[in-house]
Amino acid sequence: MHTAVCLVPLLVLGVTWSLQNNQILTQEYFDFEQFIGRWYEIAVISTCPHFMLRKKGNPVMFALELKNATSEGIFTMTASTFRNGSCEESTTNYSLTGTPGRFFHHVARFNADVDSFVVHTNYNKYAMILQLSTEKPSGNKTTIVKLYSRTVTVTPLVLDQFKTLVRQHGIKEDAIIINQHKGECAPGGQMTEANTSPTGI
Repeated sequence: MHTAVCLVPLLVLGVTWSLQNNQILTQEYFDFEQFIGRWYEIAVISTCPHFMLRKKGNPVMFALELKNATSEGIFTMTASTFRNGSCEESTTNYSLTGTPGRFFHHVARFNADVDSFVVHTNYNKYAMILQLSTEKPSGNKTTIVKLYSRTVTVTPLVLDQFKTLVRQHGIKEDAIIINQHKGECAPGGQMTEANTSPTGI
């Protein structure tokens, strides 16, 4: 659930921050144990122009590995991808909250608090994630919507459902970025090449 924090107001994209965190519904009867494991970030869209410009320049798919929570309610997500022909990995600590399907993490670099909501998932195929980021002390806010898959492809039906979710949050679906699967990170940071279309088309 990588997040790039934006310094540009949401009004640049014609979006207002009307969502309240406690009003967002997560997946009914969310089961964290079923949710952890390996995911791929198939598609993403953000209200942050800087994020979108950077992502469009290099729409590489992330492989995400979620590991079980500790007794303190902390779980890790390790994201791996390829840049300049080599494997890069980064790990982020997330906190579980009192709401199943809602997680929290802090981005120290931007002094931003990020709430992540698993709004739809069937656990074994796809997940749709809504992230709300608030910078301090400016209060600037960003919305990011992401589509995860257990494999490097999704069906057209799932992609259509994702587009519907994006529209529901006031974002134009034609700006959705479909990430490209360039390969897997193998032991030792070597690249296993692949040329798979994420949409299976």
